[in-house]
Amino acid sequence: MPVLILLPPSEGKAEAGTGRRLDLSKLSLSELTPAREAVLGALVDLCAGPDEAAAREALGLSEGQRGELRRNARLRAAATAPAGRLYTGVLYEALDLATLPPAAERAARRSVLISSGLWGAVRLTDRVPPYRCPIGARLPGVGALSAYWRAALGPAVTAAAGSGPVLDLRSGAYAATWAPRGVLAERTVTVRVLHERTVDGAPVRSVVSHFNKATKGRLVRDLLLAGARPRTAGALVSALRELTYTVEEAPLSAGRPRQVDLVVTDL
Repeated sequence: MPVLILLPPSEGKAEAGTGRRLDLSKLSLSELTPAREAVLGALVDLCAGPDEAAAREALGLSEGQRGELRRNARLRAAATAPAGRLYTGVLYEALDLATLPPAAERAARRSVLISSGLWGAVRLTDRVPPYRCPIGARLPGVGALSAYWRAALGPAVTAAAGSGPVLDLRSGAYAATWAPRGVLAERTVTVRVLHERTVDGAPVRSVVSHFNKATKGRLVRDLLLAGARPRTAGALVSALRELTYTVEEAPLSAGRPRQVDLVVTDL
């Protein structure tokens, strides 16, 4: 069983799809279809409705972003693109899926699962249209998306993990939608990226959001290029070290994920 790599989505997305219309029945993790249909319906109705101000407030959009409402209102008829080409943010630029050699690309298709406020989670090959639906949104009839997906995602992600390790690179808001439990938690590795620099002669570490995302993208790319196939969480941590990353691991705790810090000096 390959490692399951959990990634956040990105706000940046391709401007338009290039292929067929959305078909929820063709997305992976088919057990999420009813939940996806409910969120999609609520989002489309909200954005197509008469109260633009309420829709923008629910989605955290400014007045200048009203075009996102029109896009969301047409999601059912919009052209789609594979999720691996849809997301274009900093992490995905660093991952640069399009330039992976064939073996690494196949490994990415097997391993990567992308969190989403609209779809719950998707594989790289799942075809979806460009959209705007942050995990912090609250939709009529659905409520807060973080809580909604927390109730729906558990069985699907647990099944996707199988018996292998999990590399959880999601941001906090998306990490809250699914948390591994018990034995699966002990097979999960969470990663924090710290930037170390010298200030007044002393080392200082901090979390820098933009470069945190870029480092995570490079990390996944390096794992894929190396053909790493760790079978345990411990082997996964060792694989990170073998890629010459500076890895510091917190003390292990029963029933909890392994927490590691990736310390970088160059951004």
